[in-house]
Amino acid sequence: MHVSQHVVDTNRYAKCIEVSKRVRWDIDKDVVRGRGFDFGKKFLPDGLSKVDELPFLTPGEKRFASQIQGRTYANIFGLVERFIGAKVLEVSREHWLGDQVALEALVRFTDEELKHQEMFRRLERMAGEGMPAGYRFLPQPNDVAQAVLGASTWAVLGLTLDIELFTQLHYRESILPDAELSELWKDVFLHHWKEESQHAVMDEMEWLRENAKLTPAQRDAAVDDLIGLVGAVDGILQVQSKADADYFLLAAGRSFSSADAEAIRATFLRAYRWQYIVSGVQDARFNEVLGSMITPAQGERIGAALAPLLD
Repeated sequence: MHVSQHVVDTNRYAKCIEVSKRVRWDIDKDVVRGRGFDFGKKFLPDGLSKVDELPFLTPGEKRFASQIQGRTYANIFGLVERFIGAKVLEVSREHWLGDQVALEALVRFTDEELKHQEMFRRLERMAGEGMPAGYRFLPQPNDVAQAVLGASTWAVLGLTLDIELFTQLHYRESILPDAELSELWKDVFLHHWKEESQHAVMDEMEWLRENAKLTPAQRDAAVDDLIGLVGAVDGILQVQSKADADYFLLAAGRSFSSADAEAIRATFLRAYRWQYIVSGVQDARFNEVLGSMITPAQGERIGAALAPLLD
Protein backbone atom coordinates (compact mmCIF):
# COMPACT_ATOMS: atom_id res chain seq x y z
CA MET A 1 0.00 0.00 0.00
CA HIS A 2 1.31 3.43 -0.93
CA VAL A 3 1.72 5.78 2.03
CA SER A 4 1.57 9.53 1.49
CA GLN A 5 4.40 11.54 2.98
CA HIS A 6 3.65 15.12 3.90
CA VAL A 7 7.00 16.72 4.69
CA VAL A 8 6.99 20.42 5.57
CA ASP A 9 10.20 22.38 5.89
CA THR A 10 8.97 25.12 8.21
CA ASN A 11 12.26 26.99 8.15
CA ARG A 12 12.23 27.38 4.36
CA TYR A 13 8.65 28.66 4.40
CA ALA A 14 9.61 31.06 7.21
CA LYS A 15 12.49 32.37 5.11
CA CYS A 16 10.09 33.00 2.22
CA ILE A 17 7.87 35.02 4.56
CA GLU A 18 10.85 37.02 5.77
CA VAL A 19 11.97 37.88 2.25
CA SER A 20 8.40 38.59 1.13
CA LYS A 21 8.04 41.19 3.87
CA ARG A 22 11.40 42.73 3.05
CA VAL A 23 10.86 43.13 -0.73
CA ARG A 24 7.15 43.97 -0.58
CA TRP A 25 6.25 46.70 -3.10
CA ASP A 26 3.30 48.79 -4.21
CA ILE A 27 2.33 49.20 -7.88
CA ASP A 28 1.90 52.98 -7.79
CA LYS A 29 4.38 54.02 -5.10
CA ASP A 30 7.29 51.75 -6.03
CA VAL A 31 6.85 50.69 -9.67
CA VAL A 32 4.85 53.12 -11.84
CA ARG A 33 5.61 56.28 -9.83
CA GLY A 34 3.55 58.41 -12.19
CA ARG A 35 5.55 57.42 -15.26
CA GLY A 36 4.55 56.13 -18.69
CA PHE A 37 6.41 53.94 -21.14
CA ASP A 38 9.22 55.46 -23.20
CA PHE A 39 8.24 54.34 -26.70
CA GLY A 40 11.57 55.56 -28.01
CA LYS A 41 13.16 52.56 -26.30
CA LYS A 42 12.84 48.79 -26.48
CA PHE A 43 10.73 46.73 -24.09
CA LEU A 44 12.26 43.28 -24.57
CA PRO A 45 16.01 42.79 -25.02
CA ASP A 46 17.21 41.25 -28.28
CA GLY A 47 18.13 37.99 -26.57
CA LEU A 48 14.45 37.41 -25.83
CA SER A 49 12.80 39.06 -28.84
CA LYS A 50 15.23 37.57 -31.42
CA VAL A 51 14.78 40.69 -33.58
CA ASP A 52 18.52 40.71 -34.26
CA GLU A 53 17.83 37.68 -36.46
CA LEU A 54 15.92 39.95 -38.87
CA PRO A 55 18.69 42.05 -40.49
CA PHE A 56 16.34 43.65 -43.00
CA LEU A 57 14.50 45.53 -40.24
CA THR A 58 15.48 49.11 -39.45
CA PRO A 59 16.43 50.01 -35.85
CA GLY A 60 13.01 51.62 -35.39
CA GLU A 61 11.25 48.51 -36.67
CA LYS A 62 13.27 46.31 -34.34
CA ARG A 63 12.30 48.57 -31.46
CA PHE A 64 8.62 48.36 -32.43
CA ALA A 65 8.82 44.57 -32.67
CA SER A 66 10.35 44.44 -29.19
CA GLN A 67 7.50 46.56 -27.86
CA ILE A 68 4.88 44.26 -29.38
CA GLN A 69 6.58 41.23 -27.90
CA GLY A 70 7.04 43.02 -24.58
CA ARG A 71 3.33 43.82 -24.46
CA THR A 72 2.53 40.17 -25.03
CA TYR A 73 5.21 39.14 -22.51
CA ALA A 74 3.40 41.11 -19.80
CA ASN A 75 0.02 39.75 -20.90
CA ILE A 76 1.28 36.17 -20.82
CA PHE A 77 2.44 36.63 -17.24
CA GLY A 78 -0.96 38.02 -16.30
CA LEU A 79 -2.49 34.97 -17.97
CA VAL A 80 -0.40 32.31 -16.22
CA GLU A 81 -0.70 33.99 -12.84
CA ARG A 82 -4.45 33.43 -13.03
CA PHE A 83 -4.06 29.65 -12.78
CA ILE A 84 -0.98 29.82 -10.57
CA GLY A 85 -2.85 31.81 -7.92
CA ALA A 86 -5.80 29.44 -8.03
CA LYS A 87 -3.57 26.36 -7.72
CA VAL A 88 -1.60 27.82 -4.81
CA LEU A 89 -4.85 28.54 -2.98
CA GLU A 90 -5.89 24.95 -3.61
CA VAL A 91 -2.67 23.35 -2.33
CA SER A 92 -2.67 25.63 0.71
CA ARG A 93 -5.67 23.62 1.92
CA GLU A 94 -3.33 20.88 3.10
CA HIS A 95 -1.78 23.35 5.54
CA TRP A 96 -5.03 24.83 6.86
CA LEU A 97 -5.00 22.74 10.03
CA GLY A 98 -1.31 21.98 9.90
CA ASP A 99 1.81 24.09 9.63
CA GLN A 100 0.63 27.69 9.93
CA VAL A 101 3.97 29.08 8.76
CA ALA A 102 3.61 27.23 5.46
CA LEU A 103 0.02 28.45 5.21
CA GLU A 104 1.04 32.07 5.73
CA ALA A 105 3.77 31.75 3.10
CA LEU A 106 1.34 30.39 0.52
CA VAL A 107 -1.31 33.00 1.35
CA ARG A 108 1.31 35.73 0.80
CA PHE A 109 2.26 33.99 -2.46
CA THR A 110 -1.36 34.16 -3.66
CA ASP A 111 -1.73 37.79 -2.60
CA GLU A 112 1.37 38.72 -4.58
CA GLU A 113 0.13 36.87 -7.67
CA LEU A 114 -3.13 38.83 -7.52
CA LYS A 115 -1.14 42.06 -7.31
CA HIS A 116 0.96 41.02 -10.31
CA GLN A 117 -2.18 40.37 -12.35
CA GLU A 118 -3.43 43.88 -11.58
CA MET A 119 -0.05 45.34 -12.54
CA PHE A 120 -0.04 43.54 -15.89
CA ARG A 121 -3.60 44.62 -16.63
CA ARG A 122 -2.50 48.19 -16.02
CA LEU A 123 0.54 47.77 -18.28
CA GLU A 124 -1.72 46.58 -21.09
CA ARG A 125 -3.80 49.75 -20.81
CA MET A 126 -0.66 51.92 -20.74
CA ALA A 127 0.84 50.14 -23.75
CA GLY A 128 -2.41 50.55 -25.67
CA GLU A 129 -2.28 54.32 -25.15
CA GLY A 130 1.05 54.66 -26.94
CA MET A 131 0.97 51.97 -29.63
CA PRO A 132 -0.96 51.83 -32.93
CA ALA A 133 -4.45 50.34 -32.90
CA GLY A 134 -4.86 46.73 -33.94
CA TYR A 135 -3.02 44.75 -31.25
CA ARG A 136 -4.97 41.75 -29.95
CA PHE A 137 -4.14 39.42 -27.08
CA LEU A 138 -6.16 36.35 -28.01
CA PRO A 139 -5.96 33.84 -25.10
CA GLN A 140 -8.65 34.30 -22.44
CA PRO A 141 -7.16 34.00 -18.93
CA ASN A 142 -10.15 32.28 -17.34
CA ASP A 143 -10.53 29.79 -20.19
CA VAL A 144 -6.83 28.94 -20.09
CA ALA A 145 -6.84 28.65 -16.30
CA GLN A 146 -9.84 26.33 -16.36
CA ALA A 147 -8.14 24.08 -18.92
CA VAL A 148 -4.81 24.02 -17.05
CA LEU A 149 -6.43 23.32 -13.70
CA GLY A 150 -8.09 20.26 -15.21
CA ALA A 151 -4.65 18.59 -15.27
CA SER A 152 -3.11 16.82 -12.28
CA THR A 153 -1.72 18.95 -9.47
CA TRP A 154 1.73 17.41 -10.08
CA ALA A 155 1.72 18.61 -13.68
CA VAL A 156 0.42 22.09 -12.85
CA LEU A 157 3.04 22.56 -10.13
CA GLY A 158 5.72 21.39 -12.55
CA LEU A 159 4.62 23.92 -15.16
CA THR A 160 4.45 26.59 -12.46
CA LEU A 161 8.01 25.97 -11.28
CA ASP A 162 9.19 26.10 -14.88
CA ILE A 163 7.55 29.52 -15.29
CA GLU A 164 8.90 30.90 -12.02
CA LEU A 165 12.43 29.80 -12.90
CA PHE A 166 12.51 31.24 -16.41
CA THR A 167 11.14 34.51 -15.01
CA GLN A 168 14.28 34.81 -12.91
CA LEU A 169 16.55 33.68 -15.75
CA HIS A 170 15.13 36.27 -18.16
CA TYR A 171 15.53 39.10 -15.70
CA ARG A 172 19.05 38.27 -14.54
CA GLU A 173 20.56 37.37 -17.91
CA SER A 174 18.67 39.55 -20.40
CA ILE A 175 16.60 42.36 -18.89
CA LEU A 176 18.88 43.57 -16.07
CA PRO A 177 22.03 44.07 -18.19
CA ASP A 178 20.28 45.85 -21.09
CA ALA A 179 20.60 49.63 -20.69
CA GLU A 180 18.48 50.34 -23.78
CA LEU A 181 15.12 49.26 -22.36
CA SER A 182 12.27 51.54 -21.30
CA GLU A 183 12.99 52.41 -17.67
CA LEU A 184 9.43 51.73 -16.53
CA TRP A 185 9.25 48.40 -18.33
CA LYS A 186 12.57 47.39 -16.79
CA ASP A 187 11.42 48.41 -13.31
CA VAL A 188 8.27 46.33 -13.69
CA PHE A 189 10.30 43.18 -14.13
CA LEU A 190 12.78 44.11 -11.41
CA HIS A 191 9.96 44.19 -8.88
CA HIS A 192 8.27 41.16 -10.39
CA TRP A 193 11.53 39.22 -10.08
CA LYS A 194 11.94 40.20 -6.42
CA GLU A 195 8.73 38.42 -5.44
CA GLU A 196 8.85 35.59 -7.96
CA SER A 197 12.21 34.43 -6.60
CA GLN A 198 10.46 33.34 -3.40
CA HIS A 199 7.56 31.82 -5.30
CA ALA A 200 9.97 29.46 -7.05
CA VAL A 201 11.20 28.18 -3.68
CA MET A 202 7.65 27.39 -2.57
CA ASP A 203 6.72 25.90 -5.94
CA GLU A 204 9.58 23.46 -5.61
CA MET A 205 8.63 22.47 -2.07
CA GLU A 206 4.98 21.95 -2.97
CA TRP A 207 5.85 19.98 -6.12
CA LEU A 208 8.08 17.64 -4.13
CA ARG A 209 5.39 17.24 -1.49
CA GLU A 210 2.82 16.39 -4.15
CA ASN A 211 5.23 13.96 -5.77
CA ALA A 212 5.65 12.08 -2.47
CA LYS A 213 1.91 11.36 -2.44
CA LEU A 214 1.75 9.66 -5.85
CA THR A 215 1.98 6.03 -6.79
CA PRO A 216 4.23 5.16 -9.76
CA ALA A 217 1.16 4.81 -11.97
CA GLN A 218 -0.23 8.18 -10.88
CA ARG A 219 3.13 9.82 -11.53
CA ASP A 220 3.33 8.28 -14.98
CA ALA A 221 -0.08 9.71 -15.83
CA ALA A 222 1.01 13.06 -14.41
CA VAL A 223 4.03 13.07 -16.74
CA ASP A 224 1.59 12.77 -19.65
CA ASP A 225 -0.38 15.69 -18.19
CA LEU A 226 2.77 17.82 -18.06
CA ILE A 227 3.56 16.98 -21.67
CA GLY A 228 0.01 17.93 -22.57
CA LEU A 229 0.29 21.27 -20.77
CA VAL A 230 3.49 22.14 -22.63
CA GLY A 231 1.76 21.28 -25.89
CA ALA A 232 -1.16 23.52 -24.93
CA VAL A 233 1.23 26.38 -24.15
CA ASP A 234 2.80 25.93 -27.57
CA GLY A 235 -0.63 26.08 -29.16
CA ILE A 236 -1.23 29.44 -27.49
CA LEU A 237 2.17 30.68 -28.63
CA GLN A 238 1.52 29.69 -32.23
CA VAL A 239 -1.74 31.64 -32.29
CA GLN A 240 -0.44 34.72 -30.47
CA SER A 241 2.87 34.91 -32.34
CA LYS A 242 0.99 34.96 -35.64
CA ALA A 243 -1.37 37.67 -34.38
CA ASP A 244 1.58 39.75 -33.15
CA ALA A 245 3.57 39.32 -36.36
CA ASP A 246 0.53 40.25 -38.44
CA TYR A 247 0.02 43.34 -36.26
CA PHE A 248 3.65 44.30 -36.82
CA LEU A 249 3.32 43.87 -40.58
CA LEU A 250 0.16 46.01 -40.60
CA ALA A 251 1.49 48.79 -38.35
CA ALA A 252 5.15 48.96 -39.41
CA GLY A 253 4.41 51.55 -42.08
CA ARG A 254 5.88 49.80 -45.12
CA SER A 255 5.44 46.67 -47.22
CA PHE A 256 7.54 43.53 -46.85
CA SER A 257 8.24 40.80 -49.38
CA SER A 258 6.47 37.51 -48.81
CA ALA A 259 9.80 35.95 -47.80
CA ASP A 260 10.52 38.69 -45.27
CA ALA A 261 6.98 38.51 -43.88
CA GLU A 262 7.35 34.77 -43.40
CA ALA A 263 10.71 35.30 -41.68
CA ILE A 264 9.07 37.76 -39.29
CA ARG A 265 6.32 35.28 -38.41
CA ALA A 266 8.83 32.46 -37.93
CA THR A 267 11.07 34.62 -35.75
CA PHE A 268 8.19 35.71 -33.52
CA LEU A 269 7.22 32.06 -32.98
CA ARG A 270 10.83 31.06 -32.33
CA ALA A 271 11.19 33.91 -29.84
CA TYR A 272 7.99 32.97 -28.02
CA ARG A 273 8.96 29.33 -27.82
CA TRP A 274 12.32 30.37 -26.38
CA GLN A 275 10.72 32.76 -23.89
CA TYR A 276 7.98 30.50 -22.55
CA ILE A 277 9.14 26.91 -23.12
CA VAL A 278 12.76 26.33 -24.10
CA SER A 279 14.50 28.66 -21.63
CA GLY A 280 12.54 27.06 -18.80
CA VAL A 281 12.92 23.39 -19.66
CA GLN A 282 16.65 23.88 -20.19
CA ASP A 283 17.07 25.49 -16.76
CA ALA A 284 19.48 23.44 -14.63
CA ARG A 285 17.43 23.69 -11.44
CA PHE A 286 14.22 22.65 -13.18
CA ASN A 287 15.93 19.63 -14.68
CA GLU A 288 17.46 18.70 -11.34
CA VAL A 289 14.09 18.74 -9.56
CA LEU A 290 12.23 17.01 -12.38
CA GLY A 291 14.97 14.41 -12.79
CA SER A 292 14.75 13.51 -9.10
CA MET A 293 11.12 12.45 -9.55
CA ILE A 294 10.88 10.66 -12.88
CA THR A 295 12.29 7.51 -14.46
CA PRO A 296 14.68 7.54 -17.42
CA ALA A 297 11.85 6.28 -19.64
CA GLN A 298 9.61 9.15 -18.55
CA GLY A 299 12.47 11.57 -19.18
CA GLU A 300 12.79 10.21 -22.71
CA ARG A 301 9.05 10.72 -23.25
CA ILE A 302 9.32 14.32 -22.17
CA GLY A 303 12.41 14.85 -24.32
CA ALA A 304 10.69 13.40 -27.38
CA ALA A 305 7.70 15.71 -26.89
CA LEU A 306 9.96 18.75 -26.54
CA ALA A 307 12.27 17.94 -29.44
CA PRO A 308 10.17 19.68 -32.15
CA LEU A 309 10.17 22.88 -30.06
CA LEU A 310 13.91 23.03 -29.38
CA ASP A 311 14.90 24.97 -32.42
